[in-house]
Amino acid sequence: MDSQIAEPDAAARIASIPIEEIDVARPSLFQNDTIGLFFDRLRAEDPVHYCRESHVGPYWSITKFDDIMAVDTNHKVFSSEAKLGGIAIQDMHSAEGALELEMFIAMDPPKHDQQRKAVTPAVAPSNLQLLEPVIRERAGEILDELPVGEDFDWVDRVAVELTTMTLATLFDFPWKERRKLTRWSDVATAAPETGIVESYEARREELIGCAMYFKTLWDERINEEPKNDLISMMAHSPATRDMPFLEFLGNLMLLIVGGNDTTRNSISGGVLALNQNPDEYAKLDSDPSLIGKMVPEIIRWQTPLTHMRRTALEDWEIGGKPIRKGDKVVMWYLSGNRDESAIERADQFIIDRKNPRHHLSFGYGIHRCMGNRLAELQLRIIWEEIHKRFSRVEVTGEPERLYSNLVRGITRMPVRLHAR
Repeated sequence: MDSQIAEPDAAARIASIPIEEIDVARPSLFQNDTIGLFFDRLRAEDPVHYCRESHVGPYWSITKFDDIMAVDTNHKVFSSEAKLGGIAIQDMHSAEGALELEMFIAMDPPKHDQQRKAVTPAVAPSNLQLLEPVIRERAGEILDELPVGEDFDWVDRVAVELTTMTLATLFDFPWKERRKLTRWSDVATAAPETGIVESYEARREELIGCAMYFKTLWDERINEEPKNDLISMMAHSPATRDMPFLEFLGNLMLLIVGGNDTTRNSISGGVLALNQNPDEYAKLDSDPSLIGKMVPEIIRWQTPLTHMRRTALEDWEIGGKPIRKGDKVVMWYLSGNRDESAIERADQFIIDRKNPRHHLSFGYGIHRCMGNRLAELQLRIIWEEIHKRFSRVEVTGEPERLYSNLVRGITRMPVRLHAR
């Protein structure tokens, strides 16, 4: 058991840990869902917190909403560059067997801006209008095939399937092989401790296989007329068509993970949140027009990516603490989304909030998630289609969570459907 956790009274144990010894980078805290107790304490006692020793080295934790915003919107001082460590608390390329991938989320301007611009049209409002009926039809098909009154795994049958279908559409990926996208997304952020990959070398080999698969698609599309899929957009854009191989793979991984993890885990997280808050579920059942507000509340509540990391390019000050040039600065979005000083009743799941998009789950500044409206679209559609068919999606067992300090994932969740 993690040395920072003691059962049965985890809260009392966490309260007794000296503040300077708290290390919120431990993946086990996210898997056993006790991380919120640690963040509660840091926000109250040490919102800009320095951890001197951890498995990822020393780092600063930024845990309050406004401080996170100050870092996220200041890319001139706080860099995302891969060569400085990148955008996650675990330094990019530091693990044994890691590929030295480059991706535009781990770049600073101007290169970031050029590469992001190349793929942004895929999630532009005009393209989302074209996608909506496609997503709705597929959501309906998925739900109509589910058993009523029997337990099944919601993650695999619904959350994974819908997001994988959408991602395959965005890439114009071979339909029958679309689950490869799910696998590659899981592998991209996995460490051997997760059980997803046996070793970093095995992970490396799978990602190279992913790149070779996509290179075949790239070679086809670069010789065709430009189309609206992501591969064609990258193949024909001056900013991305001559990318080095590892940069190509890096951007693919970014688009796969970005298009998969946020929506997949929010679809599951929303079902869990409604089951944990039956009054809110009753509110939804009586008034489905609340789905539009509920969707961003689900995304805030779940916070599918727990953090983003930056590296200080110069000495700076946050919350009265001296940040030194070269320091690792981690913005804990999951904590900021529970900050009572910025979000009213932040520790409650409320599906009819007045300002539900006031959250940090998509980040801010130049790296704000470009697919945020697509994620919301998929969630809105799936809940509209669920409401038509079922009076309740009942969670019938304890959900299994991902061993990760980056992706706040639900890997399995048994449910039972009740017909409307």
